[in-house]
Amino acid sequence: MTELPKVPPVVNNFPDDDIFRLRLFVTGATPNSTRAISNIKEFCETYLKNRYELEIVDVYQQPLIAESEQLIAIPMLIKSSPSPQKKLIGDMSNTDKILRALNLPSRQ
Repeated sequence: MTELPKVPPVVNNFPDDDIFRLRLFVTGATPNSTRAISNIKEFCETYLKNRYELEIVDVYQQPLIAESEQLIAIPMLIKSSPSPQKKLIGDMSNTDKILRALNLPSRQ
């Protein structure tokens, strides 16, 4: 039986076993919150396919979680993993800003 040649691993900014753990804090079904949810879901499916966990937290329904995170504005995205933790404020429409915050290669 012939042995297949070894293929070198793909080199990128993070190990393949890292999962992006994200929490998006919103305020109910306001237009800004709805936009942020839609934008971050689209971003994750485009740039982090099968490599992310996204939790949507409505601060009206879960005020204790929001309080523990010491939110300064909403909508806010918090990346807890991989380190370091990052926080982004806004409707998540600025793809380049999200890419930089997550330490991903920028669009060319």
